[in-house]
Amino acid sequence: MTAATIDVVDEAGARQLVLAGDWRLATMPQPIAAFELRVRQLATGNPAWDLHLVSRLDSAGATLLWRVWGRQWPASVALSDEHRALLERVAAISSEPAVVPQVRDALAPIAALGQLSLAAFRHLVEIIALIGQLVLDLGYLCVHPREIPWREFSANLYKSGARALPVIALIGFLIGIVLSYLSALQLKTFGADVFIVNLLGISIVRELGPMLVAVLVAGRSGSAMTAQIGVMRVTEEIDALATMGVSRSQRLLLPKVLALAVAMPLLVIWCSAAGIIGGMIAAKLQMGLSYAYFIDTLPRVVPVANVWIGLCKGLVFGVLIALIACHFGLRVKPNTESLSALTTSSVVCSITVAILVDAVFAVATRGLGLP
Repeated sequence: MTAATIDVVDEAGARQLVLAGDWRLATMPQPIAAFELRVRQLATGNPAWDLHLVSRLDSAGATLLWRVWGRQWPASVALSDEHRALLERVAAISSEPAVVPQVRDALAPIAALGQLSLAAFRHLVEIIALIGQLVLDLGYLCVHPREIPWREFSANLYKSGARALPVIALIGFLIGIVLSYLSALQLKTFGADVFIVNLLGISIVRELGPMLVAVLVAGRSGSAMTAQIGVMRVTEEIDALATMGVSRSQRLLLPKVLALAVAMPLLVIWCSAAGIIGGMIAAKLQMGLSYAYFIDTLPRVVPVANVWIGLCKGLVFGVLIALIACHFGLRVKPNTESLSALTTSSVVCSITVAILVDAVFAVATRGLGLP
């Protein structure tokens, strides 16, 4: 192997560059960028090129020459047919299409809105189909109770419910303390210290408890469900279930929906109790209200209807979060990028839907549960 060289020959006022040696990646001077810069400097003035002394030429050398030539053939070049064929292949591969100026379409925003609307409609249709399939499976299991997947149901109930108790209790307790401290500062200004029980009871039992649980469960259990189903899609486990004649909806999806539907109302009660306890402790420290007064006043200022509203919210939130998690999990394609993107979309969509449904509940039940 001989190193790649380039010589400048001036004959009768004409400048010619004579290339020799092996113009290959292994034999060209390193670094390649510096060598290419040197060739460009010698190539100023549109000289003639002589490649007859080049013994070997690979794609790296041909690409370097093609870039030096400005991606076009020089006016005068002498080379063998073999080297010309290689340079023509490099020219065909590296040819860049002409940049067409993009004309801004005045209807682009409308088209984007239409695409989003169609995508939302497709998601809605798929979720409705999923609900229909789960209703059919539920009817089938009612007729054939021996095939009820108790093990899958209990496993999902444990992972989504029991294992979420510590973090939900902690968050609810801290939110109760924060809300009590902030409310006490305002109520003291108007001499309405005793109304801290009303404020904490209504806000936590009716609104904050269900919403906090929905957000935490969507980020914790909903993402886990989407990731589990998505990984099963990537590893083709769902296809294996179908091959063995096992219904994916009965064994995989229905237990998750039922488990979250059962766990969410219980978690709402748990979070509301923790929040009220935190608020009660903060009211005792901040305003001097006794625990006995707080416990005695709470049932009178917070009617039982608020508890039922919170439980209904928890039930609806649980079903919706599980359905959205299963829906996005089934849409995962066999690659990790799709898995991560759809898991994120599942959490964001679950929280958004929970907030929208909570707004609907607030309007529909605005006259209920008031003392």
